Amino acid sequence: MTVVMDYFSDRQKVKKTLDDWCEMARQIEHPSVKAFIKRLRFFEYGILNHADYPIGTSRLEGVNNKIKVIKRKAYGFHDSEYFALKVKQAFAA
Repeated sequence: MTVVMDYFSDRQKVKKTLDDWCEMARQIEHPSVKAFIKRLRFFEYGILNHADYPIGTSRLEGVNNKIKVIKRKAYGFHDSEYFALKVKQAFAA
């Protein structure tokens, strides 16, 4: 997996791979594929930025999931201050 990450850490290589793939897909000449290429090009800036800054959202998703569990357990209680304390307790160091 390290080899793949090293390859995609270089912005120029990612740009070339994206350009090559879009050119190959363009040869299919199908309206849905053309629409996908257009959408992919719309997000090209973000895709290339991920090559420079490979930041994921896994920790944030974990925090959101933990808060949802606390909220589900607290169903029926109307004290928002207690809920806030339970969230703080869950993430105390």
